[in-house]
Amino acid sequence: MSSTKNPGRFAGSLYLLASIVGFFAMMYVPAKLIVHGNAAATASNIAANETLFRLGIASELIGQAGFIFVAFALFELLKGVNRRHASLMVTLVVVQIPIAFVNELNFIAALALIRGTDFLSIVENTQRDALAMLFLNLHFHGYVVNEIFWGLWLLPLALLVYRSRFLPRFLGVWLALAGLAWVTLSLAGVVVPQYYDKVFSFTQPAVFGEIAFMLWLIIKGAKPPALDDAASLSARA
Repeated sequence: MSSTKNPGRFAGSLYLLASIVGFFAMMYVPAKLIVHGNAAATASNIAANETLFRLGIASELIGQAGFIFVAFALFELLKGVNRRHASLMVTLVVVQIPIAFVNELNFIAALALIRGTDFLSIVENTQRDALAMLFLNLHFHGYVVNEIFWGLWLLPLALLVYRSRFLPRFLGVWLALAGLAWVTLSLAGVVVPQYYDKVFSFTQPAVFGEIAFMLWLIIKGAKPPALDDAASLSARA
């Protein structure tokens, strides 16, 4: 089915592809290679699976760049509801991309330390492993910083979905809760990092709203009303 016939399903498909790549980079690769609290074991895992680690970096870059297209597909779907809110949504997505790209330098730095090539060979292995673990931890905290934008972009999206009349209102409410959950999680990671894991567990039901929205688009699809109806909706919004 083409994007013209069902732009909601098209946006959902792009969303799913970006999410799969993101899951591989952000969840699968770290879970396979990083041993929390053990710099030596982590360095050994990365050295033995350097290709997997590099694929994780590449996947993160591809996924983040790809999410720009997700944002514009959602813009095309929802711009008739309120163009300003749709533009704000895209802006908040685009802002987070450079942060994510720069954050990958932490992984690249960790890999350089673990390989110990060139001038780094004069540094002892234990010191290199410890420094590599520092950069891996900084990479995680880069995610924590960016989580505030993971939440903020969902707020205008939630409002658009709620007012759209061609998508269920409960998805708009759930997306708003997901946005607030990500913002809360980001602030918790900065202010009270010792409680981050507990806050993460507590906010998961809200965060699943984003997954519910994506699946709804893929399974049910969505098509905005005709231009005259859309203009009427925008005026009432």
